[in-house]
Amino acid sequence: ALPEAVKRRNKLLNKLKEQRELALAQSEGRTYVPKRLRTVRDLDGNRIVREMPVRIKPWWWTGEKNETLLSVFYGSKTLELGKGKTAVEIANPRELVNVLDVLIAATLNAELDAQIDAASNKLRDGFKK
Repeated sequence: ALPEAVKRRNKLLNKLKEQRELALAQSEGRTYVPKRLRTVRDLDGNRIVREMPVRIKPWWWTGEKNETLLSVFYGSKTLELGKGKTAVEIANPRELVNVLDVLIAATLNAELDAQIDAASNKLRDGFKK
């Protein structure tokens, strides 16, 4: 079995890679629609597994000064990348893919483990009632 930290790191890596694909597709002017397997019921009520397109929300947006801002999410929680900082400012939208590459590398090197841990604990506490 994988250690919890590695599982969490892999979860974040998959999401970051998806965001990178999305950013790359946007910069090249094409659309990126990943597909996932979903179980659906057909007209007779039988369960069938079908590949369905999934919509991915980009983690970046344009700020007031026309800068590109990028947040990193773990589940529904934003990772705090610096003290009180939850977004990276990117001066040039063309740098988006490179910034995502840096984040992927940082995740692989376990540099974001503390932030992932904090976010996953926050998520978990949200489930405790």
